Amino acid sequence: MPSTDDARFSILVHGGAGFRAPDSDDEAARAGCLAAARAGHHILARGGSALDAVQAAVQVLENNEEFNAGKGSALTSLATVEMDASIMEGLHGRSGAVGAVKTVQNPVVLARAVMEKTVHLLLVGPGAELFAQQQGLPVIDNTTMVTARARHRLALHSPSHGTVGAVAVDRDGTVAAATSTGGTMGKLPGRMGDTGLIGCGTFADNATGAASATGHGETIIRVSLTRFALSEIAAGRSAREAVNAAVEKLRALGNTGGLILCTPRGELAWAFNTSYMPHAWVDAEGREGVSLDGQM
Repeated sequence: MPSTDDARFSILVHGGAGFRAPDSDDEAARAGCLAAARAGHHILARGGSALDAVQAAVQVLENNEEFNAGKGSALTSLATVEMDASIMEGLHGRSGAVGAVKTVQNPVVLARAVMEKTVHLLLVGPGAELFAQQQGLPVIDNTTMVTARARHRLALHSPSHGTVGAVAVDRDGTVAAATSTGGTMGKLPGRMGDTGLIGCGTFADNATGAASATGHGETIIRVSLTRFALSEIAAGRSAREAVNAAVEKLRALGNTGGLILCTPRGELAWAFNTSYMPHAWVDAEGREGVSLDGQM
């Protein structure tokens, strides 16, 4: 594990907790997570903010068809893409989120715009898409987001691999988290899971840390998973103890998932109760790690 000394800027990303599908590409998942972690770390190493770092990392994952976010999103029952995303920084608790968007290439960028350009926290559906146009974000055809692999998985009723996310701490000790997803394969149009809900899929607080969740969205919402994990830090638990307790919450309710967590001192931790959760990190010394199903 990376050092836990003060002011240790670090980043940790995940590519979704789930189960390997026959058409999964392990090497692509490893490479994609590591590329995302490196993109965020490059910003941190130059003195950039944790907020910019997690956004950049998630954008890399959204642009990679290997993951269930952005271009690789799971499909609704109507074979369309509807995406959710959220972002939060821990210094002032600023956050933004979007849900059920169809015409935005990078939902995490739109979530950041909601945070910075409106008095709101969450915009959904056509209203979120109208706001995206007003902000000058490119409008895309939803069909361009539908991949052949997603169509195949929908036809086979194959489960999706969850979500993508990133957590980071910068040189100032400020933490941030961002999460993005295409949701559950075959979901009803208009369904939102935990990813677009602050305290469920994403949370950040400089007093405790930042967390991003993945897995069965409805259960994650029920237990406010990321908020719960960080409350464990506030109660004196270590980062590892906190993520383990959060995943135990999911298991006790009969569901699966995982989460990643970063403390203001740069301690990184992750846990999941599935067979597969791609994740990667880079610390202040540039030391890297990547794994799909075990410890880094």
